[in-house]
Amino acid sequence: MKMKLFIHLFSVMLFFLHHGVFGVGSDEVSVMEGDSVTLHTGVETRQQEKIKWYFDDTRIAQISGDFSDVCTDVQCNEGTERFRDRLKLDHQTGSLTITHTTTEDSGDYKLEIFSSDSNSEKIFNTVCGVSAPGRDEVNKLEGESVTLDTSVKRKLSDVITWYFYDNRIAEITGDPNKTCTDVQCNEDAERFRDRLKLDHQTGSLIITDITTEDSGEYKLQMMITSSSFSITRGKRFGVSVNDSGPSLCSIGAIVGGVVILLLAAALIAALLRGKTKTRLKPSVKESHDNSSIRHHYDTRLTALVLPFVHIGLLRGLIPAVTPSRINQCVCVHTL
Repeated sequence: MKMKLFIHLFSVMLFFLHHGVFGVGSDEVSVMEGDSVTLHTGVETRQQEKIKWYFDDTRIAQISGDFSDVCTDVQCNEGTERFRDRLKLDHQTGSLTITHTTTEDSGDYKLEIFSSDSNSEKIFNTVCGVSAPGRDEVNKLEGESVTLDTSVKRKLSDVITWYFYDNRIAEITGDPNKTCTDVQCNEDAERFRDRLKLDHQTGSLIITDITTEDSGEYKLQMMITSSSFSITRGKRFGVSVNDSGPSLCSIGAIVGGVVILLLAAALIAALLRGKTKTRLKPSVKESHDNSSIRHHYDTRLTALVLPFVHIGLLRGLIPAVTPSRINQCVCVHTL
């Protein structure tokens, strides 16, 4: 009797294993708010009778092998509008994509696959974390380098793409032949002219010798892939590039010009004074003439020097010569 019972139980177990009822698999999926996530079936739709998706026991998507019965969200279950047109079904595989995820999308997603000879199911335990709102702001001066950080350690299967506004400017994949920057990604784009570099470990973007024309919004798109799911994550960077102001060379040239004018003025004044002293007992008319000459000279000298002084003071050129700017330029003036 015991032997017969054992054989019967063993036969039942074989039947269930053959039909895929035992060993229900599960995967842990962690996403951030705003991500898109695709839950993979691992099969082809045309080889199955039906594929169904459930969220916490509520049917949210379904597709049949002949595509005669396809639905998502409210089409599958009237009165349920949790996802509001954020669900997509891949007609080739039956895989489910959820776009613009929110914390309310956290929970168990159950996949049921029905075929002619077996049935199977799988659970995706999905947790959606809260992401920081807005975008990262970066401020730089002309001529500097900037690194836009992905904040992840890239896997070989990950695809990282960078956009300047809506133009693709860099991409890195597992295939080195498909990695590109600037004109290699977009034949019509030569904005950066070999000034872009990609960090192959993180996918971070480096822009060298940045200019004011490089100001704007940069978008990062990461495709994180595994065997059972894939996540598309986005991030935005606002880059502002400010004019670095006049170089140390131009400041030095202006200051040097002012110094030369002042020296010339002092020399002329000394000569004039020397001539007047050599005359003994000058007449009233001669004294008046010398005063007129000095007044005329002072007026012309002031007219020559003041514009340079005003430029230096108004634009802050003279005070701008500080040790922090010494590295920008080295000027050699020969007087």
